[in-house]
Amino acid sequence: MINVMIYNEFVHELKDEKVKAVYPDGIHSVIKSFLEKDSSIGKIRCAVLEDHRQTLSKEALDDTDVLVWWGHMRHQEVDDEAVARVCRRVLDGMGLVVLHSGHASKPFKALMGTDTHLLRWREAGEKVRLWNIAKNHPITRGLSETFTIPHDETYGEPFGIPNPDELIFLSWFQGGEVFRSGCTWRRGEGKVFYFQSGHETFPIYYQNEVQLVITNAVKWACPVERHCVADRGKGNTPALEQIRN
Repeated sequence: MINVMIYNEFVHELKDEKVKAVYPDGIHSVIKSFLEKDSSIGKIRCAVLEDHRQTLSKEALDDTDVLVWWGHMRHQEVDDEAVARVCRRVLDGMGLVVLHSGHASKPFKALMGTDTHLLRWREAGEKVRLWNIAKNHPITRGLSETFTIPHDETYGEPFGIPNPDELIFLSWFQGGEVFRSGCTWRRGEGKVFYFQSGHETFPIYYQNEVQLVITNAVKWACPVERHCVADRGKGNTPALEQIRN
């Protein structure tokens, strides 16, 4: 069984009535509800910005196989010691699934080693079509060649990430932008997956295809010793001793 931790700032849902109408109990609660339906997933815990110093403790992370991370407004308020614990666990084998504006989160930036905040964006609520360009990958299991999200925040290249080990999804937005919207990396013994879709004002995490992507990603990112769908092969791993230490 896979033990999962879901981190969500849980700020928008408390302060913005439009967001609260879509996710009244928080984005983390919706993600938890669909992950619970998969028989391979066991314990699911949630952390929010307010309590993350306690919930992202060493003991909790040591008992976590995959951490799912959503953040947006308050990245800088995440405790540096908690970030260091997350990065060490990834290097030691914990999986990390980063969602939407989590590209600017401290753990993702530290593990990528680049300015991941570099991208084009606009809140236009336009349609986006995701192309599955890795049809035999575990993350795309059960998905067709393409699927559409009716409304999302628009992201566009250039995106300041290191070259992915695997490019899983490529998105085309209604305004003409394209974006590397699903990417994987290996960092130490751990696997990292970034998935762009998921703006807080739209019901994207209720969409079946999006739920399937995240569920598949959790299984893929899980350490092999947990008997998950995974490939132990090594990818492009930069020098990260400053994070490990």
